[in-house]
Amino acid sequence: MMTATYMSPLSFAQALLSPRAVAIVGASGDTRKNTARPLRFLRKHGYTGAIYPINAARAEILGERAYPSLEQLPGPVDHVFIMIPGDAVTDLLPQCARAGARVVTIYSDGFGEAGPQGLARQQALARRARELGLRILGPNSIGLADLHSGCILSVNAAFEADALLPGGLALVSQSGSMMGSLISRAAARGFGFSKSVSVGNESDITVGEVVDALVDDPDSQVILLFLETLRSAPAMARALERARAAGKPVIAYKLGRSEQGDALAQSHTGAMAGNDVAVDAFLKAHGVMRVQYLETLFEMAPLAACYARTPGVAGRADGRARVAVITTTGGGAATVVDNLGLHGMVAVAPPADFVRQIAEQGLSIRETPVIDLTLAASSAQYKMLLEALLRADWCDAVLSVVGSSAQFHPGLAVQPLLEAAKPADKPLAVFLAPEAQESLALLQQGGIAAFRTPESCADALSVFFSPVHAGPPLGCEVAWPAGLPTQGMLNEQEAGVLFRGLGVPVVQGTLLSPGGLNHGFAYPVVAKVCSRELAHKTEMGAVRVGIGDDQALERAMAEMLAAVRRRAPSAQVDGVLVQPMEGRLIEVMLGYRHDPQVGPTVLLGAGGIAAELAPDYSLRLAPVSLEEARTMIDEVRQTRLVRGFRGLPLGDCEALARAIVDFSHLASLTGVQVEEAEINPLFVRADGVIAVDGLVRLA
Repeated sequence: MMTATYMSPLSFAQALLSPRAVAIVGASGDTRKNTARPLRFLRKHGYTGAIYPINAARAEILGERAYPSLEQLPGPVDHVFIMIPGDAVTDLLPQCARAGARVVTIYSDGFGEAGPQGLARQQALARRARELGLRILGPNSIGLADLHSGCILSVNAAFEADALLPGGLALVSQSGSMMGSLISRAAARGFGFSKSVSVGNESDITVGEVVDALVDDPDSQVILLFLETLRSAPAMARALERARAAGKPVIAYKLGRSEQGDALAQSHTGAMAGNDVAVDAFLKAHGVMRVQYLETLFEMAPLAACYARTPGVAGRADGRARVAVITTTGGGAATVVDNLGLHGMVAVAPPADFVRQIAEQGLSIRETPVIDLTLAASSAQYKMLLEALLRADWCDAVLSVVGSSAQFHPGLAVQPLLEAAKPADKPLAVFLAPEAQESLALLQQGGIAAFRTPESCADALSVFFSPVHAGPPLGCEVAWPAGLPTQGMLNEQEAGVLFRGLGVPVVQGTLLSPGGLNHGFAYPVVAKVCSRELAHKTEMGAVRVGIGDDQALERAMAEMLAAVRRRAPSAQVDGVLVQPMEGRLIEVMLGYRHDPQVGPTVLLGAGGIAAELAPDYSLRLAPVSLEEARTMIDEVRQTRLVRGFRGLPLGDCEALARAIVDFSHLASLTGVQVEEAEINPLFVRADGVIAVDGLVRLA
């Protein structure tokens, strides 16, 4: 039984990331098995804490004394690593608690990823852990590592390396295998890690909680995320805001940009289906830099760590980041410039005054988007030009593209880059055209972001300058309008009452019973069948526009009602809604969705049939501020038609922004949860906006 005692208990973060004593349940002496790895790794990499292998069949494992159970340990532990069959794990938790553990990492599988029975087992595991005051990492977690202390509680083969490279990068991964892959790929480039954590199924401890712990870790300077989905968005949001306040950049690579990638990510993790666009909005709202290429995940870390991020370039005439490109290889520079353009950035030519200034110092350059010094400059001149570019106010970043000298003369090629004075407000990035490991290592040691491919280089710069969405503002609660249903679908008239109550202008309408014609509007009018069961009325033949008189209205009502009886015979019809015809300059749509991963979101998109052919939209977390609504308008291409494009009439974009804000307050309603809502179309006019159709579905 336990006889030794310790100091005061560790915090959750310490017990998770840097435990003083660990137990390994299911440890094996067969070095061919994964279950032998954690013990080997701990000893191999110099962990100095207490290690207790647990195996009822062995008195000794790999030269270490083994214990038959957690009950037989000579002292308490902070962290237990479990590698036994999944159906035996829950029964082991009381022993973990009695052994003093705060955190239990479960490598065992057969839980949430294994179907309904496995999910039930996982839920029971999480309940029992809560009862015992334990925190669970996993199950199905490949483990975690503190590379500074050598605490490698993991079965990942990447830690077979004879020496690990400690550093300032922390990694949180929803894929266990990718955790090791990223560490090995980054280590080959000279990037060292502080902590790495595989979260597995996130039955208890989530990515957000690990990020929160890393914010307080002095060894972790930049936090990298490999994501397949998003769980527990509120906890993640709090952690990301703490990271932002602490000045610790967070860089993410997330699967799901394509429809198939999204499906693979969800099936792999057993996560609820969600919209990757909404997750992207969530990450941007909380300052996360989401990269497109896996290698960019660690390659851009020096860029994020060394420079104050400059999100967006709203002060520029065209809103595009301006990059000064200096090179000793014209072809290599062209590949990067091409990729910069794909990401909405521009290689900018030096102005005449700058060219004259550099000529006065003995170096001739031209007013071209790429400053090519292939044959012209000495090392001292290169440094002089580089420093001048870093001080210049006509560019937002400087990119140095180095040619073959990086491969054959690494010291000479990168020396000006290392020696140049680098202000904190002007990012410097380097692309090495050849394969040049030594030059890459020198730049890495100098804290300069260096890239092996033009794609990852452009990816990193575009992410660095990408706009940061404002998070949802603190808003007052909005009461649910009296008399409206509180569940299911609303009909169009009821939806109009709700939108109007939020402040969105809505076209007037009169609900007529069959045979009624007294609507009170001047012709022409629009008529629609009003029913909670007809979300898409046009497809049902339940809409008529341009009705010119009473006879045409009577005929249209009869035809629409007959069409609904044929196509939706069970639909409960509340009447026919008659509205006046309204004019507009353009049509847009407003959409609202309570996303299963990130919560309430609001979308502004192009309206009309063409919108389905070429998606054109902007999405934010809801509710939104007026300033953020204005930005959304700028992001939707169709709104250019009412923002001064080629002399066309101007629309009331300020009224549109107010409508977006008011509509987004569906997220602020009390007592009722709106699952989804839509105004399609919303007419934008010269003197305001008006909603002419809408639907609402409640939880």
